[in-house]
Amino acid sequence: MAQRPRWQYALIIALALLALTIVLVPYMVHTESELRIQSVHQGLSLPDGFYVYQRLDEYGIRIKSITPEGNNLVIRLDSPEQQWQAREALQTILSPGYTISLSESSTPNHWFIRSPLNLG
Repeated sequence: MAQRPRWQYALIIALALLALTIVLVPYMVHTESELRIQSVHQGLSLPDGFYVYQRLDEYGIRIKSITPEGNNLVIRLDSPEQQWQAREALQTILSPGYTISLSESSTPNHWFIRSPLNLG
């Protein structure tokens, strides 16, 4: 039985690493669909997160999280489709004193954590 040349083993290993990289990169750099609610008028407070959660749940929209960030109420959703559905629903739920903007955040998955490199 003839042995394979070494370059063939190197090629097989390189192709396997390339395939592994193609599969894992989307999981390492994952973007989440977000909505940001902000009040247009000064003195108008942000809507209650629990109220927004309940109302979007009535529309069948699954929410990952709702958190206040500065002057915004940030709603993280599973998909861009739900992001658009939530935006349409919120435009009917909330008063005209709010703007609802679409955005995406890049968040690493729980197993891909950056830690400072200690060289000392």
